[in-house]
Amino acid sequence: MTKPPIGGNRTGRKLGQKVKKGKLKASSRRWIERHINDPYVQRAQLEGFRARAAFKLLEIDEKHQILKGARRIIDLGAAPGSWSQIAAKVTDSTDEDIRVAAIDFLEVAPLPGVALLQMDFLDDAAPQALMDALGGAPDVVLSDMAAPTTGHQKTDHIRTMHLCEVAAHFAIEVLAKGGHFLAKTFQGGTERELLNLLKQNFRQVIHIKPPSSRAESVEMFLLAKDFKGRARPDMSGDDAEAPAADPVEE
Repeated sequence: MTKPPIGGNRTGRKLGQKVKKGKLKASSRRWIERHINDPYVQRAQLEGFRARAAFKLLEIDEKHQILKGARRIIDLGAAPGSWSQIAAKVTDSTDEDIRVAAIDFLEVAPLPGVALLQMDFLDDAAPQALMDALGGAPDVVLSDMAAPTTGHQKTDHIRTMHLCEVAAHFAIEVLAKGGHFLAKTFQGGTERELLNLLKQNFRQVIHIKPPSSRAESVEMFLLAKDFKGRARPDMSGDDAEAPAADPVEE
């Protein structure tokens, strides 16, 4: 069971620490204070995860069991690598038997059992490079991608939703039947076309905000469970009946 962290910890660090003013801007000082006093950050350090984001995936999986039985996993927007760490563990991936492929335009320090690609996922060559590295259809596609923020909320939302949409199309192209797709999105509404696409291809579509996602953050996660499978070539004509859409759960 993934338990939320509590005030006490075994890192030797006390909560409620303040950062000296010095030459730091007030906004920078507040960010550092929030970071060093965040119990999830401290727990991540204690348990060997590269980032507190690990607990977002663990909490989602605890409730929805998307990693159970997964043999291969793709991680989009992997830096600094905490989701890939979890993926490698649940798939028993090793350097001799790679079962996790991850991509980010930022450099990610090597991880045992993870094929790391430093490239932009929007690069035309990226999808095939991921599949070549993985060596088979993934059971789970994870996406923690978010566009660099501009400070303009509407623009940031549109740019990140575009990444979510591209990731969804990729997942539908590569997932094994029964697989799952999890992607970061922002509060403010998932595009109706994207929801319709997911409802046509998955048994269940859910919006989630795990406990470890900061309350003030606008991030949410879009989970599409149980991929229905791709239509056979002889069923893809104009007369082919589209899969029935299941309702979205909020």
